[in-house]
Amino acid sequence: MIDFQLDVRSGIAPYIQLVQQVRHSLHLGLLSVGDQLPTVKEVVAKLAINPNTVLKAYRELEQEGLVSLRPGVGTIVTRTLADSSLPAHEPLRQELLQWLAHAHQAGLSAESIEALFRTTFRATVGVTK
Repeated sequence: MIDFQLDVRSGIAPYIQLVQQVRHSLHLGLLSVGDQLPTVKEVVAKLAINPNTVLKAYRELEQEGLVSLRPGVGTIVTRTLADSSLPAHEPLRQELLQWLAHAHQAGLSAESIEALFRTTFRATVGVTK
């Protein structure tokens, strides 16, 4: 099951953060078809957010065809976003963990590491977000 986290300093709306976390979990194969998302009540209790925020996120995921809201049953994953690159994830994750350890040992703060990664990623991949 997914363990939602919110970054209140990100400037990203909480419902969008929830949607992004589900999408990322689907891309990484951490969520599969048939898996159940936490109930609205569970998310509200853990994150101390408005139930409408969770419902908005779940509805957006439903509109994208990724989940199905089933009264009395819960929110069920109906489609995955994982692709044929999934087997390559773990070795790359291990390399990334090593890189993060080197960056930390070099004295970079978490914010500096994130900034370095994001700017390098954008420059390399051409991402505009």
